Order: sequence, then structure tokens, then C-alpha cells
Amino acid sequence: MNSIDDVMQALQAQNYIAERGLAMAIYLSLALKKPLFLEGEAGVGKTEIAKTLCAILDTDLIRLQCYEGLDVNTAVYEWNYTRQMLQIRLLEAQGAASGEALREIFAPEFLIKRPLLQAIEGSRDKAPVLLIDELDRADEEFEAFLLELLSDWQITVPEIGTLKATHPPVVVLTSNRTREIHDALKRRCIYYWIDYPSLDKELRIVRARVPAAEERLARQIVAFVQELRRVELYKVPGVAETIDWAAALTALSARDLSADTVDDTLGVILKYQDDVQKVQGALVRELVAKAAAVP
Repeated sequence: MNSIDDVMQALQAQNYIAERGLAMAIYLSLALKKPLFLEGEAGVGKTEIAKTLCAILDTDLIRLQCYEGLDVNTAVYEWNYTRQMLQIRLLEAQGAASGEALREIFAPEFLIKRPLLQAIEGSRDKAPVLLIDELDRADEEFEAFLLELLSDWQITVPEIGTLKATHPPVVVLTSNRTREIHDALKRRCIYYWIDYPSLDKELRIVRARVPAAEERLARQIVAFVQELRRVELYKVPGVAETIDWAAALTALSARDLSADTVDDTLGVILKYQDDVQKVQGALVRELVAKAAAVP
């Protein structure tokens, strides 16, 4: 892709509707070989960017889902202790010296490669897309570990040495901003904030992702969700929920929003009972009326 317009067209061909600002960030990330760091509320399409890039670039997607307590054994590598023990017993039976046995059991074939090491392994003939998802869930110590990878595209395994990527991965990091990510990591990335979409953009997303949805129904769904985001909720529905709702109502052969249908399907877009109780009934009727009035 040689221009921002190329990026926009490629995204659209994969049914990802993006603003020019996001296309610019992706273009610069690819051109400068820098990680793309995306922040925004849950469900606005951050993770989907990595999957879409994977399809555009026709390459592998390697995903690391972050969580509290994520450690090197899970993210980078660990030794296959069972195979090592079997090898030690074999070498002992063959009368090998202990020093030779130790060298053999810390060879690459005893290494279990986790996502970060898989992303830089030298046997690849093209760069994969590495998705480090919800980085804000991981501990700050894990961020520090990422600095070497994101700067030099290499990982150091003490028993083997430093492993460097032949084809540095296309890296997408996401954060729901439950905590701040350290500046040292942000400096290595191209940053972009993905906000909730406008009505027009969200309607184009629904048309692209759920083409079977009736035009009138799609417009009412988007208008309803846009109004719902103005309500004080514990968890505001994202674009992913809008798409799921459009698919669900289409599966139910709905042609228009009705208060009864919305009440029955609120669980598709709201994930907390307190939010459901707050919205169902009078507020649903009010929002359905507003959605029906949108031209």
C-alpha cells in the first residue's frame, strides 16, 4: 500500500469502515515499521484492525491476550521440562558427561515458543501481524519487557542468546485505558484514539457487516444505540454490540424496531442487569420513538 487512499480502500474492501485519521496512522505504522497503539472504549473496533490487517497483508495473526499476572512463560517462551528430563535420562544411559547433557537440553528444540517469540522466529518468509490485546490489563513489569521487542525486534533467551526477527512483525497494541500505559512504550508507537462512531459511520458499518439487515431497520438500530450511549450506563454498548444486535434482529426477521422486540433483545447490547433494568420499559419506548423519527 503506497498511500493513505490505498489503506482506506484496502480497509473498505475488508468491510472495515475507517476515518482518514486511522488510515493515516496505519499507513505510517507500516511505512515506518513502528507498532500501532490503539486506545478507545471496548467494542469500538481496535482488535478488529489487527484481524483486518492480517487479511489485507495475507499473513498470519499471532495474538497475545493480556491479563493481570501475565508472565514470560506465557508470553514469550518456556522450556519443555518433560522432554528435557527424557533427554537427560537418555544421555545418562549413554554415559554422557553432565556438562554435555546440560548443553543439549537447552537447545532450541526444547523451547516452547509463546506468541512473542513466535512473532520474531526466523523461519518465517513474511512478517506476521502481532496483536497484543488489552495491554492495560497486564502488569507494568510486562510493559518493560516489551521495550526490547518493540525497539530492536529481538528477544534474549539467557541459555541460547539473542533471537532477532528476520521479518519484524506488524504490531498492533490495544488498550481500553483502564490504566495509563508508560510513556517509554508509547514513544515507540504510532498512537491513535478510536472513538464511538458517528451515526452515519455506524450505519455504514452495519450495512457492511450485516448486509441482510433491512435499510430501515439498520437505521433505527443505529439511531437507538446512538441515543442509548447518551444514557448513564455501567457499560455503554460498542460497535460490536450494534453489529450483533443488527444480526440478531435480522435473524428474527424484524423489519422495524418495536418496544417489545427491544425489551426482549436488550441482552444483546447490554451486559449488566442494572443497565437492562434501567433501560427497559419507559426508556425503551422513548428511544424507539426517537429512532423511528430519524429520517
